[in-house]
Parts: sequence; structure tokens; C-alpha cells
Amino acid sequence: MKSVARIELRPIIASDLENIFRGLSNPAVIKYYGISFESLEATLEQMIWFQNLEKNGTGKWWAVCDTVTSKFLGAGGFNDLSKEFKKAEIGFWLFPEFWGKGYMQEAMPLICDYGFTKMGLQRIEGFVETENKNCKRALEKLQFNLEKTEIDCELKNGKLISIDTYSKIKK
Repeated sequence: MKSVARIELRPIIASDLENIFRGLSNPAVIKYYGISFESLEATLEQMIWFQNLEKNGTGKWWAVCDTVTSKFLGAGGFNDLSKEFKKAEIGFWLFPEFWGKGYMQEAMPLICDYGFTKMGLQRIEGFVETENKNCKRALEKLQFNLEKTEIDCELKNGKLISIDTYSKIKK
């Protein structure tokens, strides 16, 4: 996979289990994320999901790592791939200590480029909780377009939430 000055994308491997758990059990990370885990054992479910995405042809996720230290910073990729409609949903998370430092701005173009060139996507979608202002701002910087807001369309922790749909279309 290509790398830029500070980050590289590499396949998620079994030894990433602790980092995946640390991220997907962190209250700051999961505040606007669709899943969370309370144990390493439960996180194995996510590791199997990552493997099955590629095996089943329904997506691909990577570990986002520092190019110098190889330190795991977070993860990102595609799921819900529709080959028929040439589209997929993009997802991304970082450990909070790396927020606001431009890592997402470096990793997302690599992920999108892979989707457009290697996976044949025409459309990349991002679904963001309306209250997640940081993620929305980041997507807008990456030239994703806000298409719609669905008001009170999902239930999370017993509360109705609204979802904004963003898209990036292949040029």
C-alpha cells in the first residue's frame, strides 16, 4: 500500500487485537461509533469481521500506522461494498491522542484512492451522527459532500439519533 510522509496503511493482523480493543472500548472513540467491546475476547468478533470483509468481497480495512515507528494509530476502510452499484461505506477511527494532527487527512485520500482505483468504486459514502461535528468537518475538508440528514432515524443507547450522509464521487 502507498504511504505518505507520516502514515502507512497495512492489513489488519492478529497481533492488532489489543489495539483494536483499546480503540473500540475507549469512550471517546466509541461516542459516535457504531460498535464497542468490553473485552479482548469480545473484540475477536471484530477481527473475524475484518477478515470476512475481504474474504467475502464486501470490503477492506487497514491499520493506520506511523511510517517511522510502525505504531498503530487507528483503523480505516470500506464495508457494505455493493459491486452492482459500485459503492461502499467508508469508516475510520483514531486513538484520541492522534486527533487533530492531520492523520485522517493523510489516510483518507489513500483509502479513497484505493477504493476508486483498485475496487472500482464510483461512489464512497460516509454516514455520520449529526452531532459528530469533528468528523463532519474532516469529511468536508476531504471534499465529501453532504447529501442529506435523516432526522431521528436510528436508536442508540435508547435515544433517537440523526444521521448525515456524505459522499465522494469518482471524477
